[in-house]
Amino acid sequence: MIKRRLNELDLLRFLAAIAVVFFHYAFRGYAKGDMSAMPYPLLAEPAKYGYLGVELFFMISGFVILMTASNNNLKKFFISRAIRLYPAFWACCTLTFVITLFIGQPRFTADFYQYIVNMTLLSEFVGVAPIDGVYWSLFVEIKFYLMISILLGFKKIEKIETCLVFWLLISATAEVLGFEKLRSILITDYACYFIAGATFYIIWTKGFTKTRVLLLAGSLALACYTAVVWAELIETKYATEYNPLIVCSLIVLFYMTFYLIAMNKTGVIGQMNWTTIGAITYPLYLLHQMIGFMIFNVAYPGINSHLLLWGTIALMIEASYLIHKKVEVPVSGFVKRLLSASFNRVRS
Repeated sequence: MIKRRLNELDLLRFLAAIAVVFFHYAFRGYAKGDMSAMPYPLLAEPAKYGYLGVELFFMISGFVILMTASNNNLKKFFISRAIRLYPAFWACCTLTFVITLFIGQPRFTADFYQYIVNMTLLSEFVGVAPIDGVYWSLFVEIKFYLMISILLGFKKIEKIETCLVFWLLISATAEVLGFEKLRSILITDYACYFIAGATFYIIWTKGFTKTRVLLLAGSLALACYTAVVWAELIETKYATEYNPLIVCSLIVLFYMTFYLIAMNKTGVIGQMNWTTIGAITYPLYLLHQMIGFMIFNVAYPGINSHLLLWGTIALMIEASYLIHKKVEVPVSGFVKRLLSASFNRVRS
């Protein structure tokens, strides 16, 4: 059965990205004192919860990646992920690198070798520091893609529900008992969000079953547990306090939102076209952090902090739009044609 396009996911992507932007600009950069010279106390308290935007990204990814993989074709899945990840990343990484060379010092530095390795999107796997700290979440995503690729390689994507159950059980065990190797391989810190997103996709296409309800309940319990543990760990790092009730309430809100999407109950929001803001989300996420901090460090306190914050956000949104239109769209088309031709040559 052909399903409608889920416009709501584009809006969710943008909201997740903006939450992370405010977390970095209004709280994180100054809170630890090692990235941004500009405080923004007016929004610091709510903004400190904005890091959960990444967890929302992972839920969206669980939903969308399973949708992409549902045709059970590894080649198409690989091409779709390559054109989604690389073109915008190349542009944003290059821009961040160049700006770091010009205005980053003394707080931020980068070298050409680091840049070249970063451009492969494999820097974490070979022990090279990222040009921008936000890249860490891409490595989590890539691990998830590899898991799905294994299922596609063995033509077992229809077994995904069983795999999600085992992934959840193993993740919960590894988290509680502290099996570090297993935690790293199976990304158990964030597995619950991918599992939830994937389960909501299955519900959207096939409806509820007892297993799917248990998957959602179990993943929600694990999500709240890991989120509270993480919040306790970063309280010292950022010299602040996190309210576990707020943390868990935000996660429950994510689940409620996906429930409405899966049940097609988003009303007018789901009928509106959010394509443009959804399209700029990825470059905005990649671009904003280090460049924004460098702008703050150069311009503050010479420029009013309100003008600097909101002006920089506007600049990042405009730059993200230009990267999407002028780089991501044309380069993605070229890369898709190149990869498709390469696969066809290998097959023939």
